[in-house]
Amino acid sequence: MMRVHVKPRAPLEVRPKVRIAIQSLLATVFLMPLALIAGCAGLVSRSSSATTPSPQTQTYSVSGTISPTTGGGGATVTLSGAASATASPNSSGAYTFTGLANGTYAVTPSNTGYTFSPVSQNKTVNGANVTGINFTATPGQAQAHTATASWTASTSVVFGYNVYRGTVSGGPYAKLNGSLIALPTYTDSTVQSGQTYFFVATAVDGSGNESFFSNEVKAVIP
Repeated sequence: MMRVHVKPRAPLEVRPKVRIAIQSLLATVFLMPLALIAGCAGLVSRSSSATTPSPQTQTYSVSGTISPTTGGGGATVTLSGAASATASPNSSGAYTFTGLANGTYAVTPSNTGYTFSPVSQNKTVNGANVTGINFTATPGQAQAHTATASWTASTSVVFGYNVYRGTVSGGPYAKLNGSLIALPTYTDSTVQSGQTYFFVATAVDGSGNESFFSNEVKAVIP
């Protein structure tokens, strides 16, 4: 006798296609914000890493004049303190130092043959240019110089001597004394600073006869 055994099958699970589609859509919706957030985070990170340029340091100037202009011509103005520099006044006596940072500075003029009032000025740069640092130049008195020539007295009978001076070795010479010089020495107080002179002497007898020039002596005036 044939028997047929029927084994019950596991119940089938029915998942409608509509339900599967909704689940897929929800998964997509949840994943999209994550991608967007990650993208935004990347943008923020790149923006925050950009280097911001630092502002340039502000600089200022210090200026003034030297009067009269004759005192400014050839003068030198020295800046010291927070920075060091030198400047030469222009034809109007004006000078300027530029590119200076905030700080305290001393300004001092100088020129050979002149004195200045005031001698120096201290000024502070604090967020603005400093102007009107002015000086007055006064000519100083030139130092007086002299040159003294001396020679060996003549062995002959003489009534006196003459002294001559030139600016070129070997002459020509010009006589310095008005009347005969009794002693064998003469001081010349008309020499000028920075010059070189050449001196000779002659002897004069009672008849007015004058000897040849003596040997030449050179004098350099500082």
